Amino acid sequence: MDRVTAPVGASLRTSGLSADHFTAAGLVLAGATAVAIGSGRLQLGLVLLVLSAVPDLLDGAVAKATGTASPRGAFFDSVADRVSDSLVLGGIAWYLAGEDGGRAALLPMAVLATSTLISYERARAEALGYSAKGGLMERAERIVALCLGLLLPSLLVPVLWVMLALTGTTAVQRFAKVWRQASAPRPVRTHARPWPSATVAVWRERRQSRVGSRARRQRRWGAGTRP
Repeated sequence: MDRVTAPVGASLRTSGLSADHFTAAGLVLAGATAVAIGSGRLQLGLVLLVLSAVPDLLDGAVAKATGTASPRGAFFDSVADRVSDSLVLGGIAWYLAGEDGGRAALLPMAVLATSTLISYERARAEALGYSAKGGLMERAERIVALCLGLLLPSLLVPVLWVMLALTGTTAVQRFAKVWRQASAPRPVRTHARPWPSATVAVWRERRQSRVGSRARRQRRWGAGTRP
């Protein structure tokens, strides 16, 4: 994916658009997607969902091409992804609220809860110095699955069930991965770190100089006190 988006990001370098502009555009399109799906226009929602994924692919490429990649931008992108997921799945829940007595609306909310869990697992693991990447159902796979469900509305509920199962499996996979890393024994330092040889040599030279100066003073003082 980086090989595809990197040339596009380089071509957009002189457009005057920053990575934050693309991230914000993805947020706006995600909101429009939620409104379209919630109102029952699933085909329009599908188009808008695909369009909302494009800025999400390009913001990182633009940041690298313009040399503006920063922790602030990465934080904004991560928060925007969580908001976009909430908007889209919330729109699907609104649409399904009138189906099957409203019980089907719980499915996208359950998917949202488990997807938020796997995002939290990764963030918390990285804060502790561990890795929690990977799994069967990450964000890109969830978007592809939602596109399939919106393209074939009769499969929307089954697709959500599959997403819930795979997202839950991903949460378990990440938990187990971090648990193994945190349970591994860490090396224990049994003695102090040795000084570099150059430092030892300087210390010895200074010590010898102080000893020599003290001996010369003693001889001089002793000579002055002789009768």
